Amino acid sequence: MIQKKICMLGTFGVGKTSLVSQYVRSIFSDKYLSTVGVKVDKKEVVVDNQRVNLVLWDLYGEDGFQTIQQSYLRGTSGYLLVADGTRFDTLAAARDLQKRAVAVVGKAPFVLALNKADLEAEWQIDERTLLKVADEGWTVVRTSARTGLGVQQAFDLLTRAMLEQP
Repeated sequence: MIQKKICMLGTFGVGKTSLVSQYVRSIFSDKYLSTVGVKVDKKEVVVDNQRVNLVLWDLYGEDGFQTIQQSYLRGTSGYLLVADGTRFDTLAAARDLQKRAVAVVGKAPFVLALNKADLEAEWQIDERTLLKVADEGWTVVRTSARTGLGVQQAFDLLTRAMLEQP
């Protein structure tokens, strides 16, 4: 069986832990619990008749990129960048995190999960901004950890991209 490490990257409160919980256990909780350090979950999936063991590293969210996170990134096959559609600054933070991740792991596959799609009426990130990000070659998936919308798709796209890497 193939094993792939995925890191969840984003600032605090964007929904990294909730996305993992929805993906692994189909559970959403309204209780906000800040991740301290790293929380590791696993999920076995089948992609194109290949069994893949995904090891999901949910890294604590900070406004800055902490030195310790760089060591957590080592060995990463890909990462899910998470931004909160209701907070424009989280997209800018995701852009910064992506640049820093490239400095550590090189050009590993990644997907931008634009989370909280269930609150789209409150979004600060508009369609024009998303088109600009997509034009830069980023894969963007609107997700909602609350409803499950796009969660499976985001992880599937990332898993396929990781499997295509040499």
